[in-house]
Amino acid sequence: MTVEKSELTVRGTGTDAVPDIRLVVLDMAGTTVADGGLVEQAFAVAAERLGVRPGSADHDDKLAYVRATMGESKISVFRHLFGDEDAAQRANAAFETAYGELVDGGRIAPLPGAREAIEELQAAGRTVVLSTGFARITQDAILDALGWHGLVPLTLCPADAGGRGRPYPDMVLAALLRTGGADDVRQIAVAGDTSYDMLAGRRSGASVVAGVLTGAHGREQLTASGATHVLGSVAELPSLLGVVT
Repeated sequence: MTVEKSELTVRGTGTDAVPDIRLVVLDMAGTTVADGGLVEQAFAVAAERLGVRPGSADHDDKLAYVRATMGESKISVFRHLFGDEDAAQRANAAFETAYGELVDGGRIAPLPGAREAIEELQAAGRTVVLSTGFARITQDAILDALGWHGLVPLTLCPADAGGRGRPYPDMVLAALLRTGGADDVRQIAVAGDTSYDMLAGRRSGASVVAGVLTGAHGREQLTASGATHVLGSVAELPSLLGVVT
């Protein structure tokens, strides 16, 4: 396949140069949405329903794994923690229910500048997609609570892209296939707050894989997992991509 130079125009010079990004895939919790630790709270509810006593060594070990795998598909996390599929499904259902109840209770909010960044990117002609490791029912609850339905042309959860979720590149590639927002994977930017977001972005072939410091993982973890850039927040992404308002 011949790639025209205009398709991969580089903005900027030197180490700060980035390709002409056309498709932007953004994580939700921790990246565009502040949830105040609701993942851990919902996990505690789910674990207790499966007989894991709060304060026990087993609970602490499982919570540590949940923290380490922030960004991964939640059903994958529960499969690892509880072994058999039935227990994993019950834990996941309990988690999603608990998280949804917390969301409905007004426990989430947009991160500062997140909606504005999304709108700036779209106004500049970029296609923006929101993705998550949660199930669709939870993603929709978040979108409902924020009034974000219709904000972007496509939202994705793991089930929308074959079920594997992060760290696999499936949701990023599904965003490309379903929107047609770019002609080349090198015209994709991915932004997220976890090492799993970074791995998924790099595996997809995205040129910009931006870690943000508003969520689960810090600069060292993000960089070690392949971040091409580390930003204070997603509000800085339009500037990185050459969008000036």
